[in-house]
Amino acid sequence: MTHESTAVGLASAYSNATTASGDWWRDAVIYQVYVRSFADSDGDGIGDLRGVRSRLPHLARLGVDAVWLTPFYVSPQADGGYDVADYRAVDPLFGDLDDAAELVRAAHQLGLRIIVDVVPNHTSEQHPWFRAALAGEPGARERYLFRRGRGADGSLPPNDWESIFGGPAWTRVPDGAWYLHLFAPEQPDLDWTHPEVREEFDSVLRFWLDLGVDGFRIDVAHGMVKAEGLPDIGRGAQATLIGTQPLPFFDQDGVHEIHRSWRRLLDSYEGQRIGVAEAWAPSSERLALYVRPDELHQAFNFRFLTCPWDAEAMRTVIDESLSATTAVGAPTTWVLSNHDVVRHTTRYGGGAQGLARARAAAMLMLSLPGSAYLYQGEELGLPEVADLPPESRQDPAFRRGRRQPIPPPAGEPAPGPGPATPGIIAPRPGDPEAGTGPQARACCGPQAGTGPTPEPQPAPEAAAATRPHAEAQACCGPQAEPGTGAGPTSQAHAATRPQAEAQACCGPQAEAGTGPQAGRGPAPEPQPTPQAHPATRPHAEARACCRPQAEAGTGPQAWACCGPQAEPGTGAGPTSQAHAATRPQAEARACCGPQAGTGAAPEPQPTPEAAPRTAPPAHGTTRPEAGDGAGAESTPWPVAPRVHGTTRPEAAGEARPEAGTGAGADPDLLTAPEADGQDGLRDGCRVPIPWAGAEPPYGFGPAGSWLPQPPAWAGLSVAAQTGDPHSTLELYRAALELRRALPGLGAPEAGGPADPSGMRWQSAPDGVLLFTRPGFACTLNTRPDPVELPAPGRPVLSSAPVETDGRTVRLPADSCTWWTP
Repeated sequence: MTHESTAVGLASAYSNATTASGDWWRDAVIYQVYVRSFADSDGDGIGDLRGVRSRLPHLARLGVDAVWLTPFYVSPQADGGYDVADYRAVDPLFGDLDDAAELVRAAHQLGLRIIVDVVPNHTSEQHPWFRAALAGEPGARERYLFRRGRGADGSLPPNDWESIFGGPAWTRVPDGAWYLHLFAPEQPDLDWTHPEVREEFDSVLRFWLDLGVDGFRIDVAHGMVKAEGLPDIGRGAQATLIGTQPLPFFDQDGVHEIHRSWRRLLDSYEGQRIGVAEAWAPSSERLALYVRPDELHQAFNFRFLTCPWDAEAMRTVIDESLSATTAVGAPTTWVLSNHDVVRHTTRYGGGAQGLARARAAAMLMLSLPGSAYLYQGEELGLPEVADLPPESRQDPAFRRGRRQPIPPPAGEPAPGPGPATPGIIAPRPGDPEAGTGPQARACCGPQAGTGPTPEPQPAPEAAAATRPHAEAQACCGPQAEPGTGAGPTSQAHAATRPQAEAQACCGPQAEAGTGPQAGRGPAPEPQPTPQAHPATRPHAEARACCRPQAEAGTGPQAWACCGPQAEPGTGAGPTSQAHAATRPQAEARACCGPQAGTGAAPEPQPTPEAAPRTAPPAHGTTRPEAGDGAGAESTPWPVAPRVHGTTRPEAAGEARPEAGTGAGADPDLLTAPEADGQDGLRDGCRVPIPWAGAEPPYGFGPAGSWLPQPPAWAGLSVAAQTGDPHSTLELYRAALELRRALPGLGAPEAGGPADPSGMRWQSAPDGVLLFTRPGFACTLNTRPDPVELPAPGRPVLSSAPVETDGRTVRLPADSCTWWTP
């Protein structure tokens, strides 16, 4: 017979065996809500707390135990709310405190717990403490990590640390001091050796616990304490070392005393309030230290998330994770996606294959001992949105290299422009001076770089509010002001074009189609790209450099524009699958224009209109998918309008403090400080999820969404999948129902720790995992072909149709099946 998954009914979120004893968190399934992308109640295109409340019944029906909300506090939104200006207030973008209280009450009525984010490593630059520090208030700087610079005049950063987003981790203020920011310059790090910092966060936690929240996800829980003396690391590309090697700014032993104090605070409240560490540690044993009995309740297990689709690798990660947490009496956590990584449907290959693997991986995750985390939309099988328009992106790492001014404290005059700031996207070897020559004219209009600067024209209000002076200077020379000297730049373009793109726009190969002079006259002679260029040239610059008709990774244009190393192992051939999974198609097309060749440039070809693609049927069901596979074409999407809160206005005359170049830094870091940080493409996993309807915004809100949704998502909506027994949504609902009903799943001993000794590996063919738990078995076939083996029982749920005669079973490729005796 062939077994297929079927829909099941609603399960109460408080039906866990462990709930009766109070240890609900040991086997809880916790659903992450990225608030701005979940549901919009007021039509501004951004999700909010009322929107979340309106969709809580979906989460209750799904069968999760708790909801984790990303930050909704008052924030300039420089990093999606992880730059907090007021920890006790709700940003008007998301509602108010009454909305937060009502959301907590409504969730509890449905049997759902609420976990909120707390961001203790850093504040916003707009936080009153940091404003006081900049204003020179006595003692205010002691709450942050201000230091004197190196060199005779203090003009070099205090050490060689790099920001996670790329570039130096230090910014200089007008009086010459430097402050540390492990993330964006708008996120200054706090000094947790200062008693006022500890007292403040104790107060913040109590504030939200008193409001009724059930716990906290602690952002950068490994980062609050830095090594004594802030020693140099001695190498670049430091973001690539996180979670693999010891670093002086992460996973220092001093963080554990902070977490112990917070555990005591949490235990002083009734109702099993919990703390969850977002912690990157170089080993499972180091990670387990965060969940010792007197510390936090859970820590994210990122090793499972980063594990490849390989049976042996998965088994190793599972064994080591269970061993480490069991040693300290804590549950293991499992997670496949979150708001910072490419969705696992795409990571596993994209298209029908990626979806099949994602469904199987989810079933594997939900069958393991411990607690599981789901990221919004994964229950719908959503892929990464890989070709967002650049002007709609909000990830600060995408805009890296841009240094916006810090507004002065209230009542203070704005500082003058000051001297030139080193290390801010310096020109690369061979690049012409910005604002001169035909490239500048093609980029920015007929007046750029020719003769005297024309009389300034007033800029459109929207553009003037958002396009910094530094961007105009980078594109068109030091005389340029927004709306002046650069020809008639469109308002939408001026409002959204970052400095990195503007600087890259005027290189020798560029013939960007902005301004009336673009494309006229002979093209300049193309210059070969230096070999080191591919390693340091960000996608934003490549996008601005060349015409959108060229396909990156194919033909001589790719070789000349991006260098022969641009596609590792492929030369000028097709883009590798792993690369295509994370590099948006729009960026790839923009990488190489018709002039960027080593010989005669081929005639440009217009980009054909691409029709939405449809995934191959998944066991009898046809599902549309978004273009997420290698070399995929997709329908061009409309550019999302800028909505309130997504762009920070600039004030005229403001000057951002200097960004450091790093003492002894590698030369590439001096010319491209963004090269070694995050890839800047996190927006692709944050696109608002589809609820219902045939066209965007698919029920997300009354009108529009802050990031554009793919036209193929109608078939992936909650409404479209509800009731379809073959859908990913119903698979998740069924798995969560069975997780509660089967005695061998969840926590084996009610009231006790999740005991992984109840899990036993059984012999299985290569590429297949088979393990048993009391009254339960799970098979995972990671091979690209079906496998036959003795049936371990009766199939109760499968990610793909399973053929069995009761004695043997034929496991489909890339599938997971649950069995009972």
